[in-house]
Amino acid sequence: QVQLVESGGGLVQPGGSLRLSCAASSSGRFFTIYTMAWYRQAPGKERDFVARITWSTGNTNYQDSIQGRFTISRDNANNTVYLQMNSLKPEDTAVYYCNADTGVLYANGLRRVSYWGQGTQLTVSA
Repeated sequence: QVQLVESGGGLVQPGGSLRLSCAASSSGRFFTIYTMAWYRQAPGKERDFVARITWSTGNTNYQDSIQGRFTISRDNANNTVYLQMNSLKPEDTAVYYCNADTGVLYANGLRRVSYWGQGTQLTVSA
């Protein structure tokens, strides 16, 4: 019912910067966003939490290893979340996934549903 479309991945040199975007839209049902987050999955590893933002307050939290290098932000009007990534390292190479924790309105009320984007590849390499 809610689609997440990510963009902004690519190839970056170590020390470089990149911004990821993720836009949420509905195929017709009303929805509200509680939080949006970024996760990443490196080859052969599990999907790990990167950063989360609470939609109503803008409060953020981050994985310890990226604190200070990455910044998550939001555009409420366009239901879009961003991940600004600076001082990129080769170990940041991964597929980055957007996640939205939402409330979707059905006939019997608001239902809490989590959605995932399709993922966008970030490669940090010289």
